[in-house]
Amino acid sequence: MRTAYSVETVRTAERELMARLPEGALMQRAAAGLAAACADVLGRVYGSRVVLLVGSGDNGGDALYAGARLARRGAGVTAVLLAPGRTHAGGLAALLRAGGTAVEGGDGGPGTARDAVGRADLVVDGIVGIGGKGGLRPEAAALAESAADSRAVVVAVDLPSGVEADTGEVLGPAVCADLTVTFGTHKPALLIDPAREYAGSVRLVDIGLDLPDPPDLEALQHADVAARLPAPGAESDKYRRGVVGIAAGSARYPGAAVLAVAGALRGGAGAVRYVGPAADAVISRFPETLVSDLGPARAGRVQAWVVGPGAGDDASAVAEVLDADVPVLVDADGLRLADRATVRGRTAPTLLTPHAGEAAALLGVARESVERARLASVRELAALYGATVLLKGSTTLVADPGGGVVRVNPTGTAWLATAGSGDVLSGLAGSLLASGLSASDAGSVGAYLHGLAGRLAAEGAPVGAHDVAEAVRDAWRDVMG
Repeated sequence: MRTAYSVETVRTAERELMARLPEGALMQRAAAGLAAACADVLGRVYGSRVVLLVGSGDNGGDALYAGARLARRGAGVTAVLLAPGRTHAGGLAALLRAGGTAVEGGDGGPGTARDAVGRADLVVDGIVGIGGKGGLRPEAAALAESAADSRAVVVAVDLPSGVEADTGEVLGPAVCADLTVTFGTHKPALLIDPAREYAGSVRLVDIGLDLPDPPDLEALQHADVAARLPAPGAESDKYRRGVVGIAAGSARYPGAAVLAVAGALRGGAGAVRYVGPAADAVISRFPETLVSDLGPARAGRVQAWVVGPGAGDDASAVAEVLDADVPVLVDADGLRLADRATVRGRTAPTLLTPHAGEAAALLGVARESVERARLASVRELAALYGATVLLKGSTTLVADPGGGVVRVNPTGTAWLATAGSGDVLSGLAGSLLASGLSASDAGSVGAYLHGLAGRLAAEGAPVGAHDVAEAVRDAWRDVMG
């Protein structure tokens, strides 16, 4: 499990560790890890040109001490001091003793810091640490832009400067890194877009922090998913494995029903029961599906329902499903048609799976607000509806209504942004619900498999939703392998 902690938690752990260590030892640990990562990026340290963008405080100190280590190995290291009066004194002294040089971040004219950045092989971003708020100030922003325009590899110290550590928001100019070397634990911004896109690859350096349980965020890995996947036993039959009901599709959108059923058939449940106007299309594609035209309430026994994909304006089906005393996944049109009070009043688990536009409509805000603040949005929506919420998108998040750990999905590809992909995910996650997984596990495991299937199906080229559904089995085998 990959975990992330808030700034406050990290700061507390750092203080507790520093109280047990000699003065400066923790910074030296961080600097050693940072220097090693920079050396790996450079390949050949001797003769390379390194520029350190140094702000005030410990983040700049980490950069300076790492720069001193690189200078001792023969790199030409220049520190650009953005706050000369508040530069970490010990780090600066170490760099100068090792043969490095320092300049103040001037006005950007010839021979100044921007020229040094333009000639560098490596630029180290030590401008702002994890406590920074808001975007970069103009002088720092200009240097960050120069670094982005240069041929240098940009390495961020702990977090790209200018992003919000706890939320993943980017509220102004920020450093765009090729590599982020983070210390002790991941920070939420390294896992959540839009900030995640600024971090590049992430390298975690263990500095000995003793962190509490649970974390603020967690991301499942292969082993975590494998441990949660349902597996039939010797005495299993289709009913013991779970039956998932799919109430989806309409005359206008029969394909949504077909795709939701496709996802459900690959999600581990023993049977799929379909209810809706697209029965002919479903049966022609998947003859193993159990179909009914009696409506959800009289369709027969199920262990979970999926409602909403392509449903149009069929509010009665949504109401019948929400009235059932089994776990329910609500997606697409169902989100618009579901009564909030009814959802809050349910005693069985409910999983809502909106994309950013649907979440914005439910919250009464602009889509851009959700995309800018994904973590806050998923938590707010879960609390508002008293339900588990899977917020789809470039970073898929799963939050429970009672707060606590938010799960971040680490798999996926931009090629999944295609019509019907969400319908496949709905059926897949609904099938996992019917197999007995909790709403949080069904959502996060379903998103993990769906994202991995998207990668396997795409292989760098466009895919359709049906391709993703077909690749779920390969993703399942990959996880279990």
